[in-house]
Amino acid sequence: MVTVADVLAYLETIAPASMAEDWDRVGLNCGRKTQKVTRILVALDPTPDVCREAAQMGCDLLVTHHALIWDAGFVSDDTQQGRNILTLIEKGIAHINAHTNLDCAPGGVNDILAKKLGLNDICVIAPKGNDAAGKPWGLLRMGNVAPQALETFLSNVKERLGCEGLRYADGGNKVCRVAVGGGACAGELQQVIDAGCDTFVTADAKYNHFWDAQSAGISLIDAGHFHTENPVCEYLVQQLSQAFPQLEVTMSQKHTDCAKFF
Repeated sequence: MVTVADVLAYLETIAPASMAEDWDRVGLNCGRKTQKVTRILVALDPTPDVCREAAQMGCDLLVTHHALIWDAGFVSDDTQQGRNILTLIEKGIAHINAHTNLDCAPGGVNDILAKKLGLNDICVIAPKGNDAAGKPWGLLRMGNVAPQALETFLSNVKERLGCEGLRYADGGNKVCRVAVGGGACAGELQQVIDAGCDTFVTADAKYNHFWDAQSAGISLIDAGHFHTENPVCEYLVQQLSQAFPQLEVTMSQKHTDCAKFF
């Protein structure tokens, strides 16, 4: 019998909680560790549609990248966070998340993003340490592509990530050495500059980030939070399916990016 504790212990081997930022909320967000697990749903976020999907599918466990509980407060139907928690608890569904630990872990969010974009010779920018297997870990990744015009690379990013659109600033150079940071990593721009990259693919960039990047000769590409992180869900499905072949592990069909282009 597989329990929530078993799944939690396995996720610790591929994305140790020690790799998470101090402010982050990772691990078991709700549920009992002793609960039996037969079906797992994987999604980027525990949105209302995803929580209902897990309930309709008869899942025992929901595994997401982002947390179920961000802010302290009452668990009631007065807030969407409270309603999501109640949906899961009332249906007996446990919830686990792996957030910044999965961003930093070898093979996690940013390795997946780098591979998705076709980068070669991928490595960690400013490693924070080594994992149990001796592999360096940290937040950002960088790699190489064949020298190409920015317009060519932009088209490649849009196609490979399935984005409806991109925001970008042209650093004035060909794309050769690319840094990636899924989600809100634009604030790490200085590390990208120090690493000698000419292009940075990330999300949630602020107005000043574009100006700072352009001034430094870096092409900054904002491909959206959802689209830069969602590829990791397929990785989680694969890893959990291999680790627990007796379980039914499914990727959410209800979760999409709520941000649209007009």
